[in-house]
Amino acid sequence: MSLNSYQNVDREELAKDLNAIHTEILARMGEDDFKHLQKMERWGRACSLLGYATAWIFPNPISALLISQGSFTRWTQMTHPIVHKGYDKVDNIPENYTSKKFAVGWRRFIDWPDWITPAGWHQEHDILHHYNLGERLDPDHLQHNLEWLRESKIPMALRFLLVGLFTTVWKILYYTPRTHKELRISNARQNGEPTPDMSRIKAWSLFTKQGRALWFESMLPYAVFRFVLVPALFLPLSTFAATSVLLTSILAELFTNMHTFLVIVPNHAGDDVMMFEEKGKGRGEFYLRQILGSVNYPTGSDSNDFFYGWLNYQIEHHLWPDIPLSQYQFAQPKVVQVCKKHGIPYRQDSVFKRLGKAMDIMVGRTSMLKPMTDKATVASS
Repeated sequence: MSLNSYQNVDREELAKDLNAIHTEILARMGEDDFKHLQKMERWGRACSLLGYATAWIFPNPISALLISQGSFTRWTQMTHPIVHKGYDKVDNIPENYTSKKFAVGWRRFIDWPDWITPAGWHQEHDILHHYNLGERLDPDHLQHNLEWLRESKIPMALRFLLVGLFTTVWKILYYTPRTHKELRISNARQNGEPTPDMSRIKAWSLFTKQGRALWFESMLPYAVFRFVLVPALFLPLSTFAATSVLLTSILAELFTNMHTFLVIVPNHAGDDVMMFEEKGKGRGEFYLRQILGSVNYPTGSDSNDFFYGWLNYQIEHHLWPDIPLSQYQFAQPKVVQVCKKHGIPYRQDSVFKRLGKAMDIMVGRTSMLKPMTDKATVASS
């Protein structure tokens, strides 16, 4: 898509076509969507249970992968759609599957035991990322966030090594403090308070209010739960069993970080993905940006989508973040047809191809497209 093609897309007609799909989705939603969510939940719990049921025997990667998949499922296939209000419109479902009650209070350690707090995730992801996609205000904008690495004098091989190491701990070093930062800033703004100093030192310091909140609301609760309480449950078997669970849990944490990095980070990055310097206006422009600023992976069956965490429907998810997971399988081919009708590139590639493109952006080998420059083009599919 050339610059002129981008500018000439009929936004009103695009919005009309996509709104028609959304209306059809809303009419289809019902009990089957909730049953599908419960199936994904059972699959995730089965992975966790089988992982822990074998982790005590000796530290091993198979148990760690199963535990990791369970954690991955809680985030991507439970927390993600539920907090987005994906099931709020489904009649007669338990309150703990709605955005208002999921992972609230003590239920956090049942629904979503994680480094990230549900409130922080909602502010950073559901609000700031989704409604500022590809803009400076997007907290997950890969090219902007990695400017320090892209513009550094670090040898290219070392840059790739740093990115590789970062994938093993990115939830701890990036997502947790970032979601905490955005929540603290939002709360201060709503309360009419001065914006807190969220510089790295003060954000992590136990001697600051914001630092203590990070440690006592995010870091310590999850660390104690996952690496102290859960292994301690195996002490009646033996000290070796508890130690095996601890070491396997640590390995599972590394796997979860790498798995989530693989499917989350490449969704909005690449030299064929657009970034935007000005705020968009209107529903049609919003829709267009979600398509041009997002990428899908292979889609289709529940078994395939389970391992992608349904993040392989990123285009459809950004068009309509508040629909159930199962409806993305219905919507995806319809969105493809709308894009063909309007001459809009629809990106769907191997996750590993997209990972390579994302890493090239991170280290500075390539840059994302800017539709408001004469050089901006989107390669044809």
